[in-house]
This record gives sequence, C-alpha cells and structure tokens, in this order.
Amino acid sequence: MAMRRLLAATCHQIVFEKHGVFLHTSAKRQNDQDSMIPGVIRLIEKASDVLLQWIPIEEDGEMTQIHYSKKESPGSVACRAEDDMFDPGYEPDWAVISTVGTKVRPQEDLLAVKHGNREKWAFSISLSELKSVRKSKPGLSWSYLIFITKEGVSFQALHFHQGGTKALLKALRKYVILAVSPKDSRLFLVYPHDSHALSHSFDELQMFDDGSSDLVSRFFQDPYSTTFGGFSKVTNFFRGALPRLDGHHHRPLSEMAVGLEDEPGFEVITCQVELGERPVIQRQAPVSEQEWESYINSEGQVMNVDGLKKRIFSGGLCPGLRKDAWKYLLGYYPWDSTAEDRKSLLRRKTDEYFRMKLQWKSVSEDQEKRNSLLRGYRSLIERDVSRTDRNNKFYEGNDNPGLCLLNDALMTYCMYNFDLGYVQGMSDLLSPILYVMQNEVDAFWCFTGFMEMVHHNFEESQESMKRQLSQLNLLLRVLDPALCDFLDSKESGNLSCCFRWLLIWFKREFSFQDILLLWEVLWTGLPCPNFHLLVACGILDLEREALMNSDYGFNEILKHINELTMKMSVEDILCRAEALNQQLAHCQELPLNIKELLGKAEVKSPAPSTDTASPPQPLSPSQVHELDLTDSVSPSQPDSSIEILPTEDTTTSQSLSP
Repeated sequence: MAMRRLLAATCHQIVFEKHGVFLHTSAKRQNDQDSMIPGVIRLIEKASDVLLQWIPIEEDGEMTQIHYSKKESPGSVACRAEDDMFDPGYEPDWAVISTVGTKVRPQEDLLAVKHGNREKWAFSISLSELKSVRKSKPGLSWSYLIFITKEGVSFQALHFHQGGTKALLKALRKYVILAVSPKDSRLFLVYPHDSHALSHSFDELQMFDDGSSDLVSRFFQDPYSTTFGGFSKVTNFFRGALPRLDGHHHRPLSEMAVGLEDEPGFEVITCQVELGERPVIQRQAPVSEQEWESYINSEGQVMNVDGLKKRIFSGGLCPGLRKDAWKYLLGYYPWDSTAEDRKSLLRRKTDEYFRMKLQWKSVSEDQEKRNSLLRGYRSLIERDVSRTDRNNKFYEGNDNPGLCLLNDALMTYCMYNFDLGYVQGMSDLLSPILYVMQNEVDAFWCFTGFMEMVHHNFEESQESMKRQLSQLNLLLRVLDPALCDFLDSKESGNLSCCFRWLLIWFKREFSFQDILLLWEVLWTGLPCPNFHLLVACGILDLEREALMNSDYGFNEILKHINELTMKMSVEDILCRAEALNQQLAHCQELPLNIKELLGKAEVKSPAPSTDTASPPQPLSPSQVHELDLTDSVSPSQPDSSIEILPTEDTTTSQSLSP
C-alpha cells in the first residue's frame, strides 16, 4: 500500500509554476488591496491528464495544503517574471519619476485577506474541460486571464502582477491548441491535439471556402501551402498545432509569425512578411542660409513648408540657421506667421515667461519651508543642472551663466506645467536648445514645444515608455525576427537596454553636435510617425553581428549597448533608419498594426448602415459576466517595476530613454 501511494505521488509532475498571480475577489474594487488574494498558478501533468490549478498563498508565503510531488525535468517550463525588475541601469541617481510623490502602502497590505476565506477561491480544472481563455485588453496595468469551462463556468480573473501570461499560454500550447476566435481577438478557443478537433476548428474558424473533409490529411502533408491562404489572422493557431507534427516541413517559429505579445501592449496575429531588398540611402547637404531664404516671401512667411521639411529631414540645417529654424520646428513660431506677427508674439511670450518666473522667484525662504513640492523640484533641478553637459564650453565652470539660465528655465517650467513639474532627464532635453538659442525666453518656449512631443515619457505611470518598448519590439520582430529571437533567449526581449534611447531621444548616445542634427531631423515628423523607433532599430541593426556572434548574456548585452555612447555616426544611423522605413513602406503585406504605427494604414470611411443588417444578438449570462469582468477592470496602481529610484552614487554610468 505504501509503495502504491509513492507511485501515485511520483506520477504527478509540475511542468509550469508562476507566483505573483492575484485573484481579485471584486471586479468593481480594483483599487482595494483587500480584495486581492495572492497565489500561484500551475500546470500539473498526471498519468492520463493535465490539470490547471490556482492556489492561494498564506501571508508567510506558504501555499494551502494541496500537495503534489514536484519533479524537475529538462522539459519543464521555467517561468521567469518578465517584469520583475525593469532596470535600464545606467545612472542609479537618475530617476524616471520625481522623488516628490505619495507614499506607497506597505507590502503587507496586499495580504490583508483573512486566511479562512482564501481556500474557497482555489480551483483545479482538467485541460480537457477547458473551453476557452479570455485575455485582458491591451494597456491595463496588469494582464489577466479568465478561464471558461465547457459547462459555461467562468472562474474569477487571475491577474499576473509580475507578468507571465505569455509563458502560461506557451506552456498550455504543449497540451492543447489555442485558436483565436474569429469573433473576438482576445478570446482563445481551446482544442485538443487530435485530427477530429483540428478539422472542427478549421470549420468553426471559417478559414477556408472549400470543404474540409480532406483538410487534415493535406495539412499534415504540406501545412504551409494548404493553410497560408486562409491563415493570415490566426498564426498563433500554428503555434499550438505545428509542434506536434512530424515531417519535413517544420520551420522555426520566428519564420512563421510576428510573435504574440505579453502584458500590456500589442497582439500581432500575422504571418511572416517578405520585406524585399533594403535600399541604399545617401544623406544630402545641410540646408544653407541662402537656400533657407529662398523659402521666405517678402512678408517673412515660410513658403512650401512641406518641401522645406523634406530638405531638413534629408540634410539637416547649417549651424547658423538653427536659431531661427528650430523655433518653427518646435511650434514657437507658426509657419505662416509674418515678420510683424513674430515681433508681436515675442513681446507676449516674453511677458508671459517672466510672469511665471516671478511666481517662484517671489517665494520667500520661509514660504518654501512649507512648500515641499517646490522645495523638491528645486533640489532635483539644482542637482541635475550641476552635471548636465559640463564638458560643453557653454556650461563649463562653476559660475557659468549658462547654468543659471538652465536652472531658471526648468524652475519656470514647473510653473508652466504644474501637473508634470520637473522630472529628471528634462535638463538633457533643454540643454541643446538653450545652447542654440542663447536666449532664456526663446529657449523656454522651444523647450515647451519639445515637451509637448515627449511629456508622456516622464509621467509617473510610465505607460508611454512601456508602450514604446512594445512598439519597438513589434518593429524588430518584423524587421529582424532572428535578432528578436536571440534577445529573447538572453532575457533581453523586453528591450530594456533601449530605455534611455527613447526617454531622452538618444541624447546620451551621440555627440552634442550629432544630437543637434538628429533632433531637427526627428522634429520634421518625416518620413513617418514614430521615426525615432526606426532610429532605435537602426542602432540594433548596426550592432546585430556584434550581439549575435557573441556569448553575451543579459548583463553583457546591457553593458555592450551602454558602451555604444559616443561611438556611433548619426549619419549612418539615419541612413539605416530611412532604409528600414522604405523597406516597410514597399512591403505589400505589412501587418496592420505596423502600418498604423508608422502612419501607413489606409483610412477607410465607415460603411453606411442598412436596413438589412442583422440585429445585435442578446448575450448569454456567461458572456454578460465576462464583459463585466473585462470592462470594469480599470488600471489600478501603476506597475512600479520600471521606476528607477535615485541614489547618491554617481559612479555608475547607466541610462534610460523617451
């Protein structure tokens, strides 16, 4: 009898385990920490079945007493928290968020649910009883999954506070097929790995116009020629089906799909595309002062603005033009303004600037003692200004007037934008503008124009930064899936090493003069929206061989990217980025979300409604429950995994990005 129990215990194997999976007992109380129960989700292999199990965790970290013998094996899925520590790592004393903020609730508050009520939420279900899995909407602070049985039972949503939905779905695909519902892109239909279910799934998804009586046999003989015609929107169906096939038609997943994104971001469901040959790009000469004058009419208005922007994009500006041209590029001067208009504008803007400056200048020392917010901003600004571009002659020396102008403009911006205030990194964006303008007022208003473009990068939630990293990942998966796979294998697939690039628009990657050229090119808004992401792809393309032909791990990749500072040619990177854009523009089968990202999607007018249109169908009780769960979930507390808190250690040179 004892031997029988031992054999029964050893036949259970945990093949997947993920901690930090919270069950929210009330979908309408998302901000109430007391409604969250921490737990662990597992996949457990039994002799003839596979179980999906979620178990609550006690306050001391121990799980409730449901035991299985855990047996490690080479095939076990190792689930690492994708977002455990998002550490761009360059300067530990450079925070992405201001240190002036609200206090965070103690961690123990997350475990405030009484022990006695937790066990009732635990569940265990056989994968053979699973009908579908619903994924959360993109953009939520925490991704969640809802599991629905064939009997119509929907379990409470499980929120992955430390990431892991992608890893769980990948593990599930070892045992079942996950096919995207043709009616709901967030709903995965679950099918077993057998011929009957495969044929049934093809019929239900309506991927083929002809009958599917012999579809399975044709699929196994030649899966690609049989299915690619009608499979353009369900590539992740292949991810579940193909690993179980035998034959000579297997290809790496990287050659089949532009991956399925995890956590808040984008979901790409498309086949691999052929980009064609990359064109060779030649940069042009900078716009000269004489050429600039040819665009100005007798009243001082700029003519042929689009043509001028194209010239600035392709060649940049000669140094003598930047002081005037940047005012247009940054929205300080309207392109159609006359010389008289600009004189009047300058008078108004000068008065407005000094009124705002007087607001903080007139605060007495005694008043400031009772204004912790202003005191905090002043401290951060003084510290950042003292080390911003000090190798530049305009800012070198202890009593340099340039430093005073930089300080005053940043303090005044706190009065201009009370909501955002000052965040570390802004001094890097103002410094080149002040250097070019040589004037406090002009520099300030140009800076406000720049901040209109990038202010979301500095918001405390950091949703914009996470979104841009997801977008960069999407582009890279289309442009270079092999490099993407390599970075994934080295735990660098989230591209955290590129964080600083995007945050401050490559300010610390290139020389000071190169940044002046790069920024004026980016400010044109050409040749497409989000061109700065293609610049990042250009840098990764430049370093592709160095990365892939090495034995680098995560730390070495981060170090290598950091050491590129001041070693790259901005002209070379711009040529690469423009070539990548042209490759994508000429691709006929570009995924829709890539088109939208780069502004290449066709705008279609909505189809007029007709009387013959079918009326909306009523929802079943289970569907109503699902909608209540998914639509009522609002972003709770922002994910703090990306926050880089300041320290006083300035010996490390690591970085962030817009």
